[in-house]
Amino acid sequence: MTAHHDLGYRSLFAHPELVRDLIADFTPFKLFENVALSSFKRVNATYVSEQASAREGDMVWRVQVGDHCLYVYLLLEFQSSVDPWMALRMQTYIGLLHQDLVKRHELQRGGLLPPVLPLVFYNGKRRWSASMELSKLLMEAPAGLAPFQPSQRYLLIDQKRLDQAALKANANVLSLLFLFELSSAPDVLKEVAPALITWLRATPQLALRRSVAAWANRVAERRSGRPGPFSLENMEEFADMGRKFATWAEEFEYIGFKKGRAEGKAEGKAEGKAEGKLIALRAMLQSLLRRRFGDLPAPAVQRIGEATQPELEQWFERALAAWSLEGVFGDDDMPVGDMPGRDEPD
Repeated sequence: MTAHHDLGYRSLFAHPELVRDLIADFTPFKLFENVALSSFKRVNATYVSEQASAREGDMVWRVQVGDHCLYVYLLLEFQSSVDPWMALRMQTYIGLLHQDLVKRHELQRGGLLPPVLPLVFYNGKRRWSASMELSKLLMEAPAGLAPFQPSQRYLLIDQKRLDQAALKANANVLSLLFLFELSSAPDVLKEVAPALITWLRATPQLALRRSVAAWANRVAERRSGRPGPFSLENMEEFADMGRKFATWAEEFEYIGFKKGRAEGKAEGKAEGKAEGKLIALRAMLQSLLRRRFGDLPAPAVQRIGEATQPELEQWFERALAAWSLEGVFGDDDMPVGDMPGRDEPD
């Protein structure tokens, strides 16, 4: 996983709500389903080895289960490519975690080490092929030595191969986010986006809402190959749900989720990426204007066809709020039918 995408997931799993959903709905451990969010505590995951080399960035949560103060430590290791030595790495991480607990005198009465649930959250294109058991990475031991060999295991969540029907059946935001990334553009626009918007409007936790919206922006940017004006949070400024969805759909297309990328790639191959982006942006702007104001007059089509990228982007932003076609082009005092091209004097 790239660092950019990695940060997006770390932001999501910094919230106990999503950590609980991840464990309860995507692992076999159902004992977490009814655990209160207050029982989830984020743990400092920076450990210093004997060589004073720090491990930073691991997601570690301590979960109190039931009345017996059973602590479960959760390691989330994000990967975008298959690491054949993951079981060995996980053993090292858990050893460092236990060592740190001993050093900080955080063991429970009796001095026993807490259990650990090691998770690998994977979203790479290739199917995960690495062994999930350390014992399978070891040479066969001589007779009598087998009981003394390590046997670390981890649990894999392979996001790109999750069943989408099962995701749609789950009534939680984490399933919606996975669908947001895995679904085709039409499914995102027709099904996932409205459900996600509804969830955002109904969720009182501001920090969680911001993380979810920021993650969605990262996914949109990564899939389109460029940043755009897409924002789930901004949509809440609109009072009309119908208008809200239409605007969101056009913004989503604008940043190239499907139509822009296809046209930009086909037309821009010969003329370069810059021209491809212009072709895609022109198509998106015309689509939005037709949806809002009906068929476009020839002068408007000509003006869009001759416009530069900054002009197109400015008109696209105006189109989201303008009440007339004239207002989009900044010509409120001039009928669209008389609208000149860019090379004609006003």
